[in-house]
Amino acid sequence: MDDNFHLGRQPILDRNGELVAYELLFRSGSQSNHAEFTDDLLATAHVIQNAFTQFGLEQVLGTRLGFINFSADLLLSDVLELLPSQQVVLEILETVEITPQVLERCIELRSKGFQLALDDVIELNDQHRMLLPHVQFVKIDVLAATPEQIHRAVYELAVYPVQLLAEKVDSPEQRDACLEIGFDLFQGYFFAKPVILSGRKPTPSQTALLYLLSLVHGDAETREIETVFKRSPDLTVNLLKLVNSVASGFPSKIDSVAHAITVLGRRQLERWIQLLAFTQQGGIHGVAAPLAQTAAIRGKLMELVAQQRYPLDINLRDKAFMVGMFSLLDALFNQDLCELISQLNLSDDVRDALLRRKGLLGQMLAYAEAVESEYPKDAEAYPECTLLVLEAMAWATSLESKH
Repeated sequence: MDDNFHLGRQPILDRNGELVAYELLFRSGSQSNHAEFTDDLLATAHVIQNAFTQFGLEQVLGTRLGFINFSADLLLSDVLELLPSQQVVLEILETVEITPQVLERCIELRSKGFQLALDDVIELNDQHRMLLPHVQFVKIDVLAATPEQIHRAVYELAVYPVQLLAEKVDSPEQRDACLEIGFDLFQGYFFAKPVILSGRKPTPSQTALLYLLSLVHGDAETREIETVFKRSPDLTVNLLKLVNSVASGFPSKIDSVAHAITVLGRRQLERWIQLLAFTQQGGIHGVAAPLAQTAAIRGKLMELVAQQRYPLDINLRDKAFMVGMFSLLDALFNQDLCELISQLNLSDDVRDALLRRKGLLGQMLAYAEAVESEYPKDAEAYPECTLLVLEAMAWATSLESKH
């Protein structure tokens, strides 16, 4: 099983050659620059998961639009509510049958701010015409269509307020012909092949995901949900990336797991967990990696130290846990820590603690690291920590035994 996650990203350009959007594509590996899948729904689920939680919206799209393929099942599902409507264009696959239910759903999605695109059009048919009043983009496959078919489609589409996108443009001759006909947008190997983005995938425990799902579905207290995240740095990082993806423009900095859960909301959280569990179905490790457990123990130790030294400051306790757990992200993800946390919209004191060991949280992190390196060899140098370390270890062990 590949321990990395991958995402294809192909530029979409305007008539002036300016980059205006990307199509996000399923890729199963870093070497294979074409899609290898038999299930449209699963492929798109992986694209959403990787784009919006593994990488993060800012890293993948910046301020540009993202075109994503959608089957009928996904169009009708609640998963769409996870996505930022102002930045996602829903590409309706050519295999989608435009039933009254699908048409009604497309109208509803438009009312929510999503833009729609018809994908892989060669010749317009009655199903296309049902949707045309509600779509903003029509992608014409200029490689498969004949010049006559292209001209006919462009002529008929002129009465609709849609942007025409020439896809699969493979040569300068095709580009020039599409410019002359009046296409607005362009995509294809002539301009750029899809670039494959890859990263290391720390696989969440399937049992932890199911347990989380049961808690959220059962309307458990935020603190109880937060506890599950506290034992899973990978899930927590993905949670924060998701918050930043779907709540772009949110003014507050995230300073705790509980804060992230509150900002995201229960319904969004439940959808994300369902999607994540679905994309992880092909081989799951039920036992947390030792490094993830170490991160959870460090976070709990810092939380306990904060509680002991500043018993009235609950907010500091939450931040201390986050700093302790995230201080090992670079080792867990095998990436630069500064690069990782730049995607997470963390509060300044949390960032300063992680990157520079500054401030009260930075001092507590340095203390926790010193405790780990010396304990139990020189436990007397840290008189308050003996019971706290044991309590943190017991807490992490109890979490493992729960799910």
